[in-house]
Amino acid sequence: MSALLLGLPAGAVVGLALGGLGGGGSMLAVPALIYLLGFTPAQAGTASLLTVAGTSLPGLLAHARAGRVRWRTGLLFAAAGLPVAAAAGALSSHLPATLLTVAFAALAGTAAWRMLASARKPKDAARHRPEEMPDDRPAESGPARPATAGAGLGAVTGLLGVGGGFLAVPALVSVLAFTMAEAVGTSLLVISANSLAALVPRVGAAGSLDWAVIAPFTAAAVLGAWDGKRLADRFSGRALQTAFAVALLAVAALMLVDALR
Repeated sequence: MSALLLGLPAGAVVGLALGGLGGGGSMLAVPALIYLLGFTPAQAGTASLLTVAGTSLPGLLAHARAGRVRWRTGLLFAAAGLPVAAAAGALSSHLPATLLTVAFAALAGTAAWRMLASARKPKDAARHRPEEMPDDRPAESGPARPATAGAGLGAVTGLLGVGGGFLAVPALVSVLAFTMAEAVGTSLLVISANSLAALVPRVGAAGSLDWAVIAPFTAAAVLGAWDGKRLADRFSGRALQTAFAVALLAVAALMLVDALR
């Protein structure tokens, strides 16, 4: 019962992050599963992928209905990253954990700084709703830029072992010049693809998981994602971008302190 009482609010927060910000769910899910619900790191990784995939798909549909998903670029972005992520994941096992943690903290801090700088520009002050987006937002780019950005994201995701959405939103905003609304919706497409692909080799381990805990945790995350989508409707792209950047900075600082102490 105590695990259920802890799991419901923790799952809801994961869903809010995914639905409202388009990323950060796995960064919240894994520590919640380990420190609040008693999962081992390996179990938490598999359970987190199940939760994030189950939450991202409904969130993706909600954003798609609102016209916030750029499908062509998003699919190319996701597809380019999958094989690179697998290769980088194999390399990561040969690198010191402290080095990987410090590298991620530096990356998260850099991404947050870029997003904060971008949020100060007038073009990002538009409301989050599609009908209020500026008419001069960029059209679908050619294949080179999203493929390159997706491969880079896959390398970083595989090397550092962090969910793609946490890095996809800054990449979509900073590299491909998406509006924050489009970055959030398209990020859920990238997360769904990456999570489902990463689950394939873990199917055998799913039988050992405590489904009495995972099921309500995931259900709360799905409901939280719908509330996160409502937050995305209410607040401007600038406000969401700033909030996401602040969260990135906080995670970067905590990881850096943990790595160096």
